[in-house]
Amino acid sequence: MSLRTVVSNLARRVPTSGQAALLRPAVAARKVAPLMAQPRRAFSSEVDEIAQQPTPIFHLTETEAMLQDMVSRFSQDVILPRVRDMDEKENMDQEIIDGLFANGLMGVEIGEEYGGSGMGFGGAIVAIEELAKVDPSVSVLCDVHNTLVNTAFLKYGSDYVKKTYLPRLASNEVGSFALSEPASGSDAFAMLTTALPTTPAADTYTINGSKCWITNAQQSNIFLVFAQTDPSLPANKRHKGITCFVVDRNTPGFQVSKKEKKLGIRASSTCVLTFDDVKVPRENILGEVGTGYKIAMSLLNEGRVGIGAQMIGLAQGAFDAGAKYVWTERKQFGKYIGDFQGLQFQLANARLEIEAARALVYNAVRTKEALDRARASGEDVTAKMSEFVMQAAMAKLYASRVAQSVSGSAIEWMGGMGFVRDGLAEKMWRDSKIGAIYEGTSNIQLQTIAKILQKSYQQ
Repeated sequence: MSLRTVVSNLARRVPTSGQAALLRPAVAARKVAPLMAQPRRAFSSEVDEIAQQPTPIFHLTETEAMLQDMVSRFSQDVILPRVRDMDEKENMDQEIIDGLFANGLMGVEIGEEYGGSGMGFGGAIVAIEELAKVDPSVSVLCDVHNTLVNTAFLKYGSDYVKKTYLPRLASNEVGSFALSEPASGSDAFAMLTTALPTTPAADTYTINGSKCWITNAQQSNIFLVFAQTDPSLPANKRHKGITCFVVDRNTPGFQVSKKEKKLGIRASSTCVLTFDDVKVPRENILGEVGTGYKIAMSLLNEGRVGIGAQMIGLAQGAFDAGAKYVWTERKQFGKYIGDFQGLQFQLANARLEIEAARALVYNAVRTKEALDRARASGEDVTAKMSEFVMQAAMAKLYASRVAQSVSGSAIEWMGGMGFVRDGLAEKMWRDSKIGAIYEGTSNIQLQTIAKILQKSYQQ
């Protein structure tokens, strides 16, 4: 099947009656297509063609552009009318989650053989950014599920694990990534949660301990849990005992406990998890025993690009709200306040920052995709991975700064209307604060960048 046929099929597909019910009549009439309605392959041929031609860093493939348009319409017509209510109630509307699944946005990189959309990393980033323009809470649900959870199964899962969990993750079950603990934040591998062999044959492990700050936990049925399988290791080698386990929500002894009340992204659930003699079979180990450290670091590098996309989407959403207000709504002294040069310069600088952050994010995306293609062709890319790690850190760091700056400025551009909860400007600013904290604080990103630079100069 040619790429053009794939794109044409994507354009023609229509929702089922159940999926269309999630959309307002006007949207259904425009035939917003679920991504996974027809068989589809990865768009490697399109990427290869683009790789041979100089293009802007954030140039989208034809398939990505169509995905962006679909997500934009879904966000505006389905999510936007519910954003304020979800924020006030601090709860994600289940119909939003159902819509994400129905449109294939929870299985962007999962292969068609498992019921996914069969796209690449760039597709996931496009969806995350577009969702964040309307609601960063919905965006991070999609982000964690795709860039951390799904990626973990795709890269490190055995055939059994993939066949058991990927169809569920692609169709109707949310996933969570459980790494942080009360005593281990940035030093995540000082964790105290243990997973010890239940029998001499180690065919079952028993998990005891707790996790905190776990995104999506209230909605999730599938959890990736990192635990220490060798507590006897000295402090400087404890990372060698970390192992990743797949834990189902209904496993005896496992409980989703306290839900945090947060400043921002309030519709996104953030919860404490507790493990009391939770028995997990050996086949539910992701990767190998003792490889959890490498798995987590690999996943977080990709996850940080996802957070960067969330932050530039947030910044763009705040900018759009402020720009519309100053140039089409608010007049003072007989003209739109956006006609005053002082305000024009502020908007110009804000857009400059957004574009610079977007360039960093999509440069990281295309760097990863290039490494993936090289690896698939048999090339050893180990020596080149540090470049992607640094690009991912830079993207998240700068995008989170821009999100805070632009969303704060948007409130000031809108004056009192930006300060009240009638619009979304103040919510975007509250949501922006988390960008400097989760999936690696800003100081951790600076440290990562500096270490890679130092090593390159000392070689």
